[in-house]
Amino acid sequence: MHIPERSRPYLFGALSGLLLTASVALAGQFFGTSTTFPRLSTFILTSLGIDLSSLAFAQVRDGALTGAAFPNWQLLFVIGIGLGAFISARASGTFHREHLPELWVSSFGSSQKTRLLYSLAGGSLAMIGARMAGGCPSGHGVSGVSQLGVSSLLAMAMFFIGGITTARFLYASPAAPVSGNNSSARSGRSDNTQGGLS
Repeated sequence: MHIPERSRPYLFGALSGLLLTASVALAGQFFGTSTTFPRLSTFILTSLGIDLSSLAFAQVRDGALTGAAFPNWQLLFVIGIGLGAFISARASGTFHREHLPELWVSSFGSSQKTRLLYSLAGGSLAMIGARMAGGCPSGHGVSGVSQLGVSSLLAMAMFFIGGITTARFLYASPAAPVSGNNSSARSGRSDNTQGGLS
């Protein structure tokens, strides 16, 4: 079934709302993913024999924010996001392997090491921010906003401001004009950047 591209945000947004309603009604669970990652980190450290019990983080709600909570609903939710996306891409015929995104290569080159360093730095900052904000885009943006939570509305505004600012900074088009085919190529890159932010 072909779904017009312009209709997808509205259709999938509505389906997400219905799924959240069903999740709360049937399982009493709101959407959220970011807590799974510190839980996984503490689970790995504890498995290596490192004692974290003296940390205040490990004592909150009797260890509910640590790996002691595994397995739990949110872990299955996070696994389901990746598994569901894979199945959907395969079923729709849109799945493909990509060495590095074209937009990234056009700005930073094809070095895997550079991509890895930026990913680690960005992921770490995003996770620290999510924990400071008490939630991620799914927790605040879907679950929190659906309840008209003021903190979630503010968090979502900051997510968008931070994301757009970072993308503008990383993928800013060169100011110097170029001629010929290179000009067209750069113009196309700029268009792609705009589309990714819309």
